[in-house]
Amino acid sequence: MSDTTLDHPSVVLDALLAKGGRAHRQTRLKATHEICRRHQASGSRDFSLPTIGRLLEAEGILKGRALYNMQSVDYRELISAWAAYVGPAVLQSSKVLASHEYLMRIHDPAIRSIMQAIVAERDKLKAEVNLLKANTQVVVDRRPVGADNPGPVIVLPPRGGLNTQLTPSEREALKKSVSADYLERQGLHEGTHGEIVTEHGRTIFDVGFARAIRKVLGS
Repeated sequence: MSDTTLDHPSVVLDALLAKGGRAHRQTRLKATHEICRRHQASGSRDFSLPTIGRLLEAEGILKGRALYNMQSVDYRELISAWAAYVGPAVLQSSKVLASHEYLMRIHDPAIRSIMQAIVAERDKLKAEVNLLKANTQVVVDRRPVGADNPGPVIVLPPRGGLNTQLTPSEREALKKSVSADYLERQGLHEGTHGEIVTEHGRTIFDVGFARAIRKVLGS
C-alpha cells in the first residue's frame, strides 16, 4: 500500500462532496467511490481510467468515455486518490513503465487522461498487429467479381482510426497540448523534429511527439 501520509480516498470524497453541486453529481461520486472500494477489495491495483470506466459503465453510473471530459475532473481526482492509495499496479514490461512515466510528465489532468487513452489504444493496436504477423501467409484473391469459383474477398477496414472516435472537447484538448501559445505559457516550445523541450533545452517529450498528436487529429 502507498505511503500512509496520503489522504485516504474517503477524505478526498468528503472534500469533493463538500463542494456541493447537483444531487446526481454527489450520488455518482459516492457510487464511483464504492466501485473503487470493491475493486480494491478484490485485490486489484489497476485503477486506470479505462478499467474504472468499464466498471462504471457496467453498473450504469456513467459512460466510460465521460471520464475524459473536462467536466469529470472530480471523478478523475477520486479515482487518482484510490490509485495513489493502493499503489501502482504491477508493470509487465519496461515499455509499460516508460509509458507511465511519459504520462506523468503531463500536468494538465484533462490532456493526461486523453493521452492515457491514446497510449492504451496504441497498445491494443500493436497487440492486434502482432497477432496478424503470426499469420505467415495471407492469400488475397484479386480476380474480378464473377470469376469461376471465386475465393474469399479480403476487405480492408476504412481509415480514420482514433481521430474518428474523439469528441470535440478531446480534439480541442489535444490541439491545445501542441499549440505554440500553450507551450509558451508552460515554458516549453516545439523542437524542429516535433519534440517538446523546456526553455533550458531539456527534452520533455521525445522526437515526433507533436507530429504524432497532429496525425491523430488529422491535421
